[in-house]
Amino acid sequence: MKTIGIDIGSSSVKVSVLDTGNGTCQGWALSPENEMEISSPMPGWAEQSPLMWWDNVIKAVRKAVALAGSKHDQIKAIGITYQMHGLVCLDKFGKPVRPSIIWCDSRAVETGALAFEEIGKEKCLSHLLNSPGNFTASKLAWVKVIEQELYEQTDKAMLPGDYIAYRLTGEINTTQSGLSEGIFWDFKEDKVAGFLLDYYNLTAKMLPSIVPSFGIQGELSKNAATELGLKAGIPISFRAGDQPTNAFSLNVMKPRQVAASAGTSGVVYEILDQLKPDPNPRINLFAHLNHTNNQPRIGALLCINGTGILYSWLKSVTSQTNFDDMNRLSSQVSPGSDGLTILPFGNGAERMLDNQIIGGQIIDLDFVVHSKAHLYRAAQEGIAFAFNYGMNMMRELGDKPSIIRAGETDMFLSPLFCKTLASITGTSIELFNTDNSLGAARGAALGAGIYSSLSDCFRNLLKTRRIDPDLTIQDEVAEAYEKWLKALQSTFCIQK
Repeated sequence: MKTIGIDIGSSSVKVSVLDTGNGTCQGWALSPENEMEISSPMPGWAEQSPLMWWDNVIKAVRKAVALAGSKHDQIKAIGITYQMHGLVCLDKFGKPVRPSIIWCDSRAVETGALAFEEIGKEKCLSHLLNSPGNFTASKLAWVKVIEQELYEQTDKAMLPGDYIAYRLTGEINTTQSGLSEGIFWDFKEDKVAGFLLDYYNLTAKMLPSIVPSFGIQGELSKNAATELGLKAGIPISFRAGDQPTNAFSLNVMKPRQVAASAGTSGVVYEILDQLKPDPNPRINLFAHLNHTNNQPRIGALLCINGTGILYSWLKSVTSQTNFDDMNRLSSQVSPGSDGLTILPFGNGAERMLDNQIIGGQIIDLDFVVHSKAHLYRAAQEGIAFAFNYGMNMMRELGDKPSIIRAGETDMFLSPLFCKTLASITGTSIELFNTDNSLGAARGAALGAGIYSSLSDCFRNLLKTRRIDPDLTIQDEVAEAYEKWLKALQSTFCIQK
């Protein structure tokens, strides 16, 4: 038997086909080969067409299934993971009324900040575990005020993964974890946050019904099956945002375990067993996949918007052909990049910087000394330093981790990035042969009852590498971090 995992990223759609018998990936594909377009009609805005996502789902599923050599009747379940915090508005006919406002869009920052002030810090943190911030609820409130005609056409508001589930099944639903990531969930009352909806003058009937993250959420419709080349009736049995799924794919389900990812954005995600919000707040707290009111499992999420997108931007502007060459060149430069510093904050409002937009910056560039190799190293160091800056905040909520788990993908493919991150944080990194799409396929098998336990899910989850802090470069890396930190503090104070 086989299951499919679909990962709706902001750069591409990735699909894995899992052989549930031996726990290995039989086929993997992405679409498009180049990155999907992100439209920015105004500075700080970021939008994508949900129809574009669906078109790439069709292409990637067909490719992955063909590569796996699977017959359509061998696929027994489908799982979905997706870019978090986006907003999709559908009319009563199930058509998008506007492009999706995606995770890195900053237009609702002021909307959420005003709600936080007027509702009250104590109320928001004790019930939502967050400020309303720039999350889905605030984005919907922005549409209501600024795009009244489009809001009036909106029958249902949902997350990107909910939209893909709707296209697969024809049913509109969501999960508790999804509602919490949109800041629609009241943890104290264990229900939809009616007080926030009342404040924003939103109606609860616009929200989808709730289904479990693991379990039957609907079945593949005939129309969708025809488009995907699959058999109708396959259950959709897993759905979660990309970061909870990344944690699940790495078997991070228990308190004080930590997962990380470094795709377009960078994330550190730690499991907590208590409702302990960041008092500032700069760290996001959401319901993890196994959260219950009686046994809290909260994902404390540190996000850095500008991670892989910075490295991809450098690849483009320097006309480099591939990331492997960039990694090779960067390793030829000494720690500290001969004084060159990069702040990787050029992708919208940064939550850990109080939702400020400070922009990406290249500091102390010397036209005689520095080459593109220095740019590549300074970028990787800047990203690792941003991780460390945020992890120092996370330590106020939980213990310092001894191990960070990550899939061997994206920025974690770079030995230099891994060594720099391990050395500046003083934390070992363990890499595994998985990614989000494979995690979603494992989740689908569990949700459909093909796997009977969590331990079954992680058969053939293999540790590929362990990176320990490098004592020979720690002093140089620490010195470079202090320079980076001074540059950040100076810029951040000016912006504030």
